[in-house]
Amino acid sequence: MTKYTSKHFNLERVSKGIYAAIAKDGSGSVGNAGFIDLGGKTIIFDTFNTQQAAEDLKNLAENITNQPVSWVVNSHWHGDHIRGNQVFKNCNIVSSQTTLQKMKENHPQRIAKQKEDLTGLNHYLESLIEQRKSSTDLNLDNKINFLREIAISLPTLELVLPQYTFNKVFTIYGTERTAVLMALGNGHSYCDSILYLPEDEIIFMADLLFVATHPSYFPESNPSHWESILNKVMSFEIQKAIPGHGPIGTKKDLAKLMNYIKELKMISNEDIHLDEVPIPDQYKEWASPELFKQNLKMLR
Repeated sequence: MTKYTSKHFNLERVSKGIYAAIAKDGSGSVGNAGFIDLGGKTIIFDTFNTQQAAEDLKNLAENITNQPVSWVVNSHWHGDHIRGNQVFKNCNIVSSQTTLQKMKENHPQRIAKQKEDLTGLNHYLESLIEQRKSSTDLNLDNKINFLREIAISLPTLELVLPQYTFNKVFTIYGTERTAVLMALGNGHSYCDSILYLPEDEIIFMADLLFVATHPSYFPESNPSHWESILNKVMSFEIQKAIPGHGPIGTKKDLAKLMNYIKELKMISNEDIHLDEVPIPDQYKEWASPELFKQNLKMLR
C-alpha cells in the first residue's frame, strides 16, 4: 500500500483512485478523511478539524488525480469532519439535511466563543509547554501539538455550510465508478452518512466505525440504532472499510464494534459500580481507553 505523508495524516492508497487520509495524533486532522477519483471528478470525504489539514488533503487529491475537487461530503456535523470546509468553498459540498441543520445550529456560536477566547487558549498552551519541561508524560506532546493547530486555525476559521442536502440516498456518477451516499440516521451522531463504492466494495464509514479504537458516545448517540445500522451495512459487499478513527479495517471490524456496543449495554444494565469495571480483554489494546468508562456512564 503506497503511503504519502502530511504533517496531519498518512495518506494510504486503498485501491486505484481511492485514498484514505488517516489522522495523526496531535495534528490538525483529529478524524480520518479521504478522496476518490470517480473518473472525471474527484470527491473529498470529510474535511478534518482545521483548514491547514484540509489544505494538505486538497493539494494531494488534486496532484494525485490531476483534476480539481468536484464534490465534498460532510458525513456528520462534528467539528473534526467539517471545520476544513472553507478550503473547498468553491466546490459542491453535500451532506444530509440533518447534518446541515445541526451545523447551522451549533457551529456559529462554538466558533465565535473559541475565537473570543484565543488569548485564554494561548495562555493554557503556554502552561502546558511549561508543565512538559518537568513531565515525562508523552501524551502532553500530542495535546500541545493539537492545541497549537487549533490556535493556528482559529483567527481565519470560517464556517462554510453544504450547498446541497439529501435525506436518504445521493448518488454521484463518474466514468470509472459510482459513489453512493447514504444517510443512515441516528447512531454516533444525530445523523450519520456513509459513502459506498459498489464496484470496488469499499466503504467510508466516518464515525459509524472505529477500528482498534474505543468509540465515542455522546448524549445524542443512540447505541441501539448504531448497532442496527452496522448490522445493515454488514449485508453490503465490503473488502475495505475506512473508519472515522483508527486504521483501515474490514467487515470483521464492523462485527467487533457491534459486539462492543452489545457488551457495554449489558454491563451498564448490571447492578455494579461502573468505576470498578475493567476493560474486557478484547478491547484492552484499543486506542483511547479512557472512553470505555465514559461510554458506560453515558449508557446509565
